[in-house]
Amino acid sequence: MLIRTSADLGVVIRDRRKRLKLEQSTLAKRIGVSRQWLIDVEHGHPRAELALVLRALDALGIHLDANTGTPTSRA
Repeated sequence: MLIRTSADLGVVIRDRRKRLKLEQSTLAKRIGVSRQWLIDVEHGHPRAELALVLRALDALGIHLDANTGTPTSRA
């Protein structure tokens, strides 16, 4: 999935969490954040701290690939 917005990233996090059958509170505890923080991220809150988002991705086994190939145009 191409992630262009914080809402896109929130969908990825929520979907992976659900596939792993993790409750929000369980994942939040694993990351070291509040359940409300996780709810906000899953709903695409644009001001989430990057370090914590990266920690969430790591906890869910989601790997980022910074492809620096040809830029795509945004219509």
